[in-house]
Amino acid sequence: MAFRFNFCIDENESNEPEAHDKMCFPKRKQDSIEKSKQIADMAADPSPRLGTEKQREEMLSKTKFCFKAAKEHSVPEDLGKVLENKVMETVSGLYYIKMSVVEMMCLDGADREGIVSKSVSSHSDLIPGVYEGGLKIWECTFDLIDYFSEAKIQFANKTVLDLGCGAGLLGIVALRGKAEKVHFQDYNSTVIDEITLPNAVANCTNKGGRMGSGDNRTTSKPPSKRPRKAECLPDVLTKCRFFSGEWSEVSRLLLSSNKPFSKYDIILTSETIYNPDYYSALHNTLAQLLDKNGRVYLASKAHYFGVGGGIYLFEKFVEERNVFRTSIVKIIDKGLQRCIMEMAFKDSS
Repeated sequence: MAFRFNFCIDENESNEPEAHDKMCFPKRKQDSIEKSKQIADMAADPSPRLGTEKQREEMLSKTKFCFKAAKEHSVPEDLGKVLENKVMETVSGLYYIKMSVVEMMCLDGADREGIVSKSVSSHSDLIPGVYEGGLKIWECTFDLIDYFSEAKIQFANKTVLDLGCGAGLLGIVALRGKAEKVHFQDYNSTVIDEITLPNAVANCTNKGGRMGSGDNRTTSKPPSKRPRKAECLPDVLTKCRFFSGEWSEVSRLLLSSNKPFSKYDIILTSETIYNPDYYSALHNTLAQLLDKNGRVYLASKAHYFGVGGGIYLFEKFVEERNVFRTSIVKIIDKGLQRCIMEMAFKDSS
């Protein structure tokens, strides 16, 4: 049985792959879109903000690591409602929810965790133990997507985890590459419900997203004309599972669940090593969930000012534990230096 959802397209939209096109789903009021501009500036800064110096010191002194309970999120039967009142944009042929509009909706009551109001009131992109940045697409995500194409990373028939997924674009690229299973994890349940899951649904369209078609390449160009009615392919969504909660708790849930679980061939993660306090939990989660011959692809800035983490500090942390071998496979020197790291078990083939 096919699911349908309707949307209207801006007649002046561009069909260029890199254009940020806009489409609005039914029942979205234009004045709400205008209101969302009040908080759009929070998405412009490429580096995590921890508020004022005083707020940053208080946060870091209070928080070492918080064990937020894990939860699996079900895919709603009515997929049309997942995209209702959402405004979509595209980049590199991927649909994603316009973050500023989601933030505005959350301020109007859609955010049960209250992370948006707390983020706005503290002028902070990160509130350790409360909100971990999932409402924003960080630039290293696009670095990693580019690397998939450059290195010809193959996702076909692989089990994939998008760890700290936020918008879920890395996992969606894996779906396009015909991954067998893709799981998405973010710290905050609001991010999964309001951003990750809608993004996955929006990209699981017959013509609009070309999900599961073509060859095994990791990316595909957007269609020259997107349909006004798009059929969602339920078989693609059956490949997906969605989780919120702290890494070690999600790992425990997966490993103790009655549902069949096989360790991941590929784990993808971007901008998750900004806080050194989280390194142990991240390292342990990777060690527990990665298949013995699997690979981790991690994208990060060289250093996160004001937070303290970075790629070289994490590399040293991993080396000291002598579980994984690491290799920095790409360095991007535009602006603040960014890197792509590949990880594998030391005794893997």
